[in-house]
Amino acid sequence: MLRLPAQVYTEIVGHCLSGLPDEACGLLGGDPATGAVARCYPTRNLAASAKLYEVDPGQHLRADRDAEANGMAIIGVFHSHTHTDAYPSPTDVTRASDPASDPGWHYVIVSLRDTHPTVRSYRIHGDVVDEEPVVVGPG
Repeated sequence: MLRLPAQVYTEIVGHCLSGLPDEACGLLGGDPATGAVARCYPTRNLAASAKLYEVDPGQHLRADRDAEANGMAIIGVFHSHTHTDAYPSPTDVTRASDPASDPGWHYVIVSLRDTHPTVRSYRIHGDVVDEEPVVVGPG
């Protein structure tokens, strides 16, 4: 389960909307044991594409250091799908399965296809994609 404070949810969706027409992306800082997100780290999409995202490595490093300094870890990544459902694409699954990827991460996808954004989260292990509940609450 992924737990998002309402403020973090709003930050994620806002960053994704501001990235249009390209995909937007960012990292999530929080507690890996509980899936509770405490901080959103919006990042630049180096791919500058409506179909791909690439988190800026320098911003990833800064987010990782900030999370660690505040007693957290990077527990996931988010990105938008500008014209498709909030479901991992084959490219998303391949990237998540890369040996360099963290197998414990939450993969949050924000679909901007419809009038209202749709936010869903997944755990990806190899070719297996499991959706997990997203709980948005006070925080």
